[in-house]
Order: sequence, then structure tokens, then C-alpha cells
Amino acid sequence: MGSVDPLAPAAPRRNGPVVDAVWHERADRLVARLAALGSGRMAPIAGQIFPDFALSDWRGRTRSLSALCREGPVVLSFHRGLWCPWCRAELDSWQAAQPQLQQAGCRLVVITPETGMHAAAMAQRIGIQGEVLCDVDFGASTALGLAFFMGRDLMAEYAGAGLDLKDHYGAASGILPIPATFVIEVGRRTRFAHVDIDFRRRADPAAVLASLRQ
Repeated sequence: MGSVDPLAPAAPRRNGPVVDAVWHERADRLVARLAALGSGRMAPIAGQIFPDFALSDWRGRTRSLSALCREGPVVLSFHRGLWCPWCRAELDSWQAAQPQLQQAGCRLVVITPETGMHAAAMAQRIGIQGEVLCDVDFGASTALGLAFFMGRDLMAEYAGAGLDLKDHYGAASGILPIPATFVIEVGRRTRFAHVDIDFRRRADPAAVLASLRQ
């Protein structure tokens, strides 16, 4: 199955996408479970050295974090995929902020578990100024404490809405990443970290840009 929006209707607005109330109820249920489990608490925080990793980009070339931030800081943004309206809204906000990122000498690096045509579509969306890396099998997000099992109920609800996660991720494991945004300096020191188990709340590019000016 191709790229399907399971949260339709979705339309852009100033503070994020508009989705059906039933999906907010399901999101609230998921967030409560993740809070009880302490999900995301082991993710890197500001001031720490960010663990190095190597992932393939959407073209299949291996890229390491240490190499990507060798010439300047990077904004490292973990996403669920273009099927998610909140991810699409965040990517659009980063696209709008690209001139300011370039002025600050910073590069956007988006990490997605999507592969193939879906990763290529994300690369097209952010443009040539950014990088898209594919976290196949959630290896990087798991190592960083950003991966979790969504639960069989939510898997069934997504499938019932027409979303084939196996098509997007290569496997129907039921794993999702916690969306997160980091600013990584040369030397891999974490300057800024935004990790929120509520995937509806994303990093504000203005706050990220402010951290680059500090």
C-alpha cells in the first residue's frame, strides 16, 4: 500500500495539523502509557556528548554523525515518517527556517525509519540543503532511548485506517520512534535537546535557532 494518511482529515494551521478527535484520544492513551513506562528518559540531554552512529542516507550512502558535524553544528531531527501529519508540519517549519539555519552555518539532518520511495519523498520535501538518513530497524533510535512498542491495539487502529507500516518501514514490528530534535556541535556536544513522548509537540525552530546564537 502506498503513502496513506491515517489521521485524515488533516489540514495545516499555525500551531500544527488539524486531525479527527478520535486520533487525539488515541494519542492521549499512548502518551499516558509511555509516561508510566518512563519512555524517553534515557535520551541524550544538553551538555552531553552525543553518541556517534552511522546510517545510510536515502541514496544508500553511509554517513556518520561525526562526519556530518565536522564542519559545523547540525540540527538532528528524529521523525516517524511522512505518513504522520505532525511530522509533515514539522518538516515544513524546518523548510521555512532553512535560510536562518544556513546563516547560522547549521545543517538539517532528518532521521526517519522510512525507506525506499518514502525516504526519497522526505528528502525531496526538505530540499538539497538537508540530509535524510534511514534508521532501518530502529537501531539508532533504540540505542538513544527513543524507540518504543506502540501496542497491538494502536497497530490494529492504524491498519484499520489504511496505514501499512510494513510498506513504510520494511517490517511491521510495531516499533515507533519518539520524535526528538537535537543541536549537535562540532565534537558532538549536545547544545539543545527536545524529547517529548507526546509526538504532537515538536521543537520550535525559533528556540533551536536561539540556541545556535548562545
